[in-house]
Amino acid sequence: MNRTRNLKLKTAPRPGRIAAVRTGKAVSRSGAQAFTLIEMLLALAICAIVLVAINGVFATALRLRDNTSGALEESLPVNRALALLYQDLKGTVNPGRSLAGDFRCGVPAVGATMGLSGEAGSAGLDFYTTTGTLSDRAPWGDVQEVFYELKAPANREQAGMDLVRCVHRNLLATTILAPDIQRLMRGVQTLEFDCYDGAQWRDTWDTSTTDTNLPVAVRVRIQLASRPGQAGGEPSPIEMVVPLAPQTHARAMAEESL
Repeated sequence: MNRTRNLKLKTAPRPGRIAAVRTGKAVSRSGAQAFTLIEMLLALAICAIVLVAINGVFATALRLRDNTSGALEESLPVNRALALLYQDLKGTVNPGRSLAGDFRCGVPAVGATMGLSGEAGSAGLDFYTTTGTLSDRAPWGDVQEVFYELKAPANREQAGMDLVRCVHRNLLATTILAPDIQRLMRGVQTLEFDCYDGAQWRDTWDTSTTDTNLPVAVRVRIQLASRPGQAGGEPSPIEMVVPLAPQTHARAMAEESL
């Protein structure tokens, strides 16, 4: 009887173990509860969802940064070209004065004094301006001849043409000298200049023939070429209207005062 009673006492489950079996929780010897397999899988699933969401936000931020950087890089040459063109036009010198030649737009004679034929035909603007940089090392004054036109790109695979600014500083030369050619921007499909005479816009102007004065304003229209794979079709043209305020350089003022 005593042995049977002892066996029953030894095999009888403890109250705490009964509670553990009922609740489905594993209990350690110290009495602390541990995580079940289902809870571990649920926690891993939540962590995976959070990581996927963070990765999506990070990838979107990277794409936005790349698009913004690309847009800024593309706009810098355009802004620089428009700023130079605006500055040159605002400094236009009246023709017929000392060291000041004719104002030509859209005629075959554009660029003739620089020995340039014009790869884009007569679609160019040739005039004299006071935007020359004075230097102690160079004998040139502030008046220079500038010529804007389109030239074929160096890279044949590039779409469109290059907008170039040709500068001629030695206005007293007896022979035709090669100008300084500056490539301002790439990917230009068409370049148009229109001159306003006070009543209408004209696509030609030549003070060496029929026109005696400068136009009231000049309108510039640049159509960029479509890039391969670009969405939205052809980009919108870039237009700028510059009112002319003819400048009189120092030498001409001295001659007039005599």
